[in-house]
Parts: sequence; structure tokens; C-alpha cells
Amino acid sequence: MTETDVEFRVATVADWGEIWPIMSAVVARGDTYAYPPDINEADARSAWMLPQVGRAATYVAIVDGDVVATSYLKPNQPGLGDHIANAGWMVAPSAGGRGIGRAFADYVMSEARRLEYQGMQFNAVVATNVRAIGLWESLGFAIVGTVPRAFRHTVDGMVAVHIMYRDL
Repeated sequence: MTETDVEFRVATVADWGEIWPIMSAVVARGDTYAYPPDINEADARSAWMLPQVGRAATYVAIVDGDVVATSYLKPNQPGLGDHIANAGWMVAPSAGGRGIGRAFADYVMSEARRLEYQGMQFNAVVATNVRAIGLWESLGFAIVGTVPRAFRHTVDGMVAVHIMYRDL
């Protein structure tokens, strides 16, 4: 997979039909996101499809005309904390392991820089999600805190979440 094989852009309302199956599949596993595994489509859409206002947006990654991943970018906190970005990514299970997540992360971080965020913080990276932790660490993120037993993993039970951060 090369970057020229993937198109990244801001998501539109019309993209939801392709984002929902990705989100539904990722969330249903109950191993990476705190959303209820049985989240309904309306609640998922409300949670993921950010209004394109100010410095917040939802993005898609497209390969051969199909949405294969989605991301959001928003201020981590309002007001005096809005210089730090928060973001989330979901890659379709069928598209995993092809470098799309890494390329998408590079794109969204460049968007965050363009939007003048000074850093990026992930508030709850599930400690058992070693693949994501490895990706984020390879992109310069560090674990700056750990909250024990903060996530009810559907297989492993109560597990920790990491707070991860990097300057932009």
C-alpha cells in the first residue's frame, strides 16, 4: 500500500453509509472503544460524525472508491485546553495490516498541525490493544498515564487504559 493508493478527505453526510459498517464491526468486538458493543446506528452517527465547525471534523480514507477507514479530530478540551487535539481512528477489519492506519494517522496529524493544534492526546487507549499502542509509539506518542481497570473488555475483563500524548 502506498500513499497514492489511498485518498484522505473530510467525510460528508453521504459517507455515513460506508462508515457505519466499519464502526459497527469495530465497536461490536468490545475490545478497543468504550462505545456500547450494541450501539445503534443513530447513536453511533451522533457520536462519530462531528459537525465541521471550527477545528473539528470527521475524515475518511478511500481505496478504489470505497471507504476503508474513518477518523475524527477535535479539541481535547474546550476553552483553555483547545490547543490540544483528540482523535480516534477505525479501520475496516478487511483493510487491516495494509498500512492504511499509519498513513491515515500521518494525514490527520498533518491536519491537526494545519489547524494549529500544539499537541495530540488520546484519553483511553485500551492497554490490551498492543497493535495500536505500537503504532502510536512509533509515531512519537508516549504513555503519560495509566488508569487501572478503566475498561470492561468483552474477553479480558477489567483492563487498564493508557493516556497517550505527543507534541505536534
